[in-house]
Amino acid sequence: MRKTERHSVEGSNALWQMYKTVSFLKVVKNFLVIQLARYTPWLPMKNWLYKNFLNMKVGDKTAFALMVMVDLMFPERITVGNDSVIGYNTTLLTHEYLIDEYRLGDIKIGDQVMIGANCTILPGVSIGDRATVAAGTVVTKDVEPGSFVGGNPMRVIFTKEEMEQRTQSRLD
Repeated sequence: MRKTERHSVEGSNALWQMYKTVSFLKVVKNFLVIQLARYTPWLPMKNWLYKNFLNMKVGDKTAFALMVMVDLMFPERITVGNDSVIGYNTTLLTHEYLIDEYRLGDIKIGDQVMIGANCTILPGVSIGDRATVAAGTVVTKDVEPGSFVGGNPMRVIFTKEEMEQRTQSRLD
């Protein structure tokens, strides 16, 4: 189960009430910074924008590919370790606005993680060090360190131990 905080709302659906949960000016600022970062091919600048304007925790030498969409409302809830790659057009969501409630959850991505293109990472998910997420995966639950996951729904393709065995057999 994902680790999310649940907040009930009364009246209209939660999305119609979003400015009760996050300020309009914060959303405008985040939108402008995120759009600039999405189209910027210069990796150090992307990381600088994310750290300094969105308060994300981004490790050294982490690479966000073109068109990555970080959460518009709560990007400060995203942590990415060192030497990780976030693939083209991946979406990192730390919020879900539903009919009767909204949910918030941190995203924690470890060191040397490879996330393929067109993935969606849902709120409250942790991805362990040296894990690999196949392109097009919807990450709905935690990913163990060193494992290889893929698909929709996401499933474990190889565990860390199986990956190590495969690597060792190639070296032999």
